[in-house]
Amino acid sequence: MRYRALGDLRVSAVGLGAMPLSLPGRPDERRALATVHAALDAGVTLLDTADSYHLPGAEPGHNERLIARALASYGGDTSDVLVTTKGGRGRPADGSWTVTGSPRHLKAAAESSLQRLGVDAIGLYQLHKPDPAVPYEESVGALRELLDEGKIRLAGISNTDTGLIRRAHAILGDRLVSVQNQYSPAVRDSEPELRLCAELGLAFLPWSPLGGISRSSLDGPQDTDGATGSTAFHSVAREHGVSPQQVCLAWLLAKSPTVIPIPGASRPESVRDSAQAAELTLTAAQLTRLDQNLKEVRP
Repeated sequence: MRYRALGDLRVSAVGLGAMPLSLPGRPDERRALATVHAALDAGVTLLDTADSYHLPGAEPGHNERLIARALASYGGDTSDVLVTTKGGRGRPADGSWTVTGSPRHLKAAAESSLQRLGVDAIGLYQLHKPDPAVPYEESVGALRELLDEGKIRLAGISNTDTGLIRRAHAILGDRLVSVQNQYSPAVRDSEPELRLCAELGLAFLPWSPLGGISRSSLDGPQDTDGATGSTAFHSVAREHGVSPQQVCLAWLLAKSPTVIPIPGASRPESVRDSAQAAELTLTAAQLTRLDQNLKEVRP
């Protein structure tokens, strides 16, 4: 496994997005734990979760508790594992995603996440999404208070834009270490945010990084790799004798040294395959082909 910087920490170049382990279509607990353990065995040291990763209408925090159990039951050393969680979204019974970014809610959510994860301080806590009903400075100010209180060690923001990144950076300074936005072959709207993260030295964590190559958990359950067809990613994969998913992650890693993709997985086989992308080096010609043929990829 290769590593990249996240604030003053060093984490695996490929993380694990644990969301599929808790949404509809999720695996049973035995397979879910085996998936997290497979990630740890492969050298993955960044585990991404959120309090809203649970079945619609269920009790918040299913995914956080699952991660805590996985770490507690793992036989190896987990001292270098960074768990990042998020607050500010809800998952009501109708299956929608709500947004609540008030300081009161965020501070209470962080306290609950602390208890579920069983830690003294959350390694990285991220504002899940801007709340249009709450001034952004107030939401980010709650992160600053949590940092000052020692409840969280590092702060991040998600589902954001360049203007909000600069506003958060003005409030948090070097304690803001990450931006988590959707970015993939199929969804590339966050290229300005990616460039700004490189400028500011922030880690950029693409969520649903395999879009256009595999289905996202947000698209519903899947039992296969969800490949959408023959694209440049598939042809380059054949040249290397690897999966198109590995090629996709290696393409993302080549975008910027600040990129740390967090592909989801619900099977040990999938997470092991994703982790191997950290060792895959694409040629300049292959990267050019992939960029030129992105029009082949459809969401």
